[in-house]
Amino acid sequence: MIGVKCPKCALMQMSRPTCKSCGTALNGPAPHPTPTQAFTTPPPVSSPPPPAGPIYMTQEAPPYMTQEAPPYMAQGGPPSMVDDAPPHLAQGGTLYSELDGGQIHWLTFHGTGGSLFGIQIVNMFLTILTLGIYYFWGKTRVRSYLLSQTEFAGDRFAYHGTGKELLIGFLKAMVLFVPIIALYYAPQFVEVTEVVKIVTILFVYGMMAVLIPLAMVGARRYRMSRTSWRGIRFSFRGGGMDFVKLFAKCSFLNMITGGLYYPYYETRKHAFMVSHSYFGNQKFHFDGHGRDLFGSYMLAMLLALPTLGLYWFWFQAKKHRYFWDNTTIDYARFRSAVTGGALLRLWMGNILLLVVTLGLAWPWVVVRNAQFTARYLTLEGSVDLTAIQQQAQVASPTGEGLASFLDLDSGFDFG
Repeated sequence: MIGVKCPKCALMQMSRPTCKSCGTALNGPAPHPTPTQAFTTPPPVSSPPPPAGPIYMTQEAPPYMTQEAPPYMAQGGPPSMVDDAPPHLAQGGTLYSELDGGQIHWLTFHGTGGSLFGIQIVNMFLTILTLGIYYFWGKTRVRSYLLSQTEFAGDRFAYHGTGKELLIGFLKAMVLFVPIIALYYAPQFVEVTEVVKIVTILFVYGMMAVLIPLAMVGARRYRMSRTSWRGIRFSFRGGGMDFVKLFAKCSFLNMITGGLYYPYYETRKHAFMVSHSYFGNQKFHFDGHGRDLFGSYMLAMLLALPTLGLYWFWFQAKKHRYFWDNTTIDYARFRSAVTGGALLRLWMGNILLLVVTLGLAWPWVVVRNAQFTARYLTLEGSVDLTAIQQQAQVASPTGEGLASFLDLDSGFDFG
């Protein structure tokens, strides 16, 4: 055996790995392991050289690393920067830029109450300055602003009406309506028999029963003909007298049933308006039935007193959803998600704004209503835009003038 001297403590000792006195490492063969160490100490394992790349490139990766990455990760940007973004983040408020993608398309309103307030202030000033004549031009400016701020599938609507048209329509309506008003009040200034009074009143009410539906149809015809999207005009092609007959029949049935026919009347009237409406040469369709709303209507009647009439908002929301959900164009169907609670909050907020500001908040109320409609309305499905062709229709502003005269300003919409 060869003796080894410890370089630290100079102790001579047999060859071994470490000094038995101070533990300093010595140059010598390692001792044999004891029987206990032979069973408890694992043998050394030769590790393979480290891989040249990340672990998931050379070995089986964990499940979360093998799944397909989301679209926005593959395209190198967050959801708001790509087409797969959520609807409220995507440009134009739509999942895709075209309607033929068979997806969900959203309406977006960009207007603000401040901008509309500026328009309204100018309108009021010029209306006073022109003794009311500028009212028709001011009305046109408001409509043009609201439609130009409404966007669908990346493009905004446009309004093509003029103040001159509204003024001419109003004057024509006056020529037609003033004699009826004069006839109604004539018996108060002229000595006539009771029979003549009764006949006169019946005649006036009969004329009103005809003029009201004619004004509703005329106003819709005019407004749709002056509205376009992507350069293609809307149009309404329903017959005025056909709607007069429908209006008279439904009004009579509603009267003799004590109001129970109301959901049927509302549905049939809405069906007439929608089913005769077009976008270019593409027709809108409505497949709803009044019986589907009858149960909700009866529930609203039963809960009218216990809820102080507030449940009526839930019925109105149900009717709004039903009308939109049963309206289609091509292979696309409209959808509405409005609720009674949301409708009630909108109404209460509008009333509060108008009362607190003494009516000055009217522009903000209009904007709130437009934003509310856009928030809950979508179009699901596909529309072949390449097949839609321009079919603009001639429409007189007389019906619009009648509607304005009779305060039937129901606006241009399908809901």
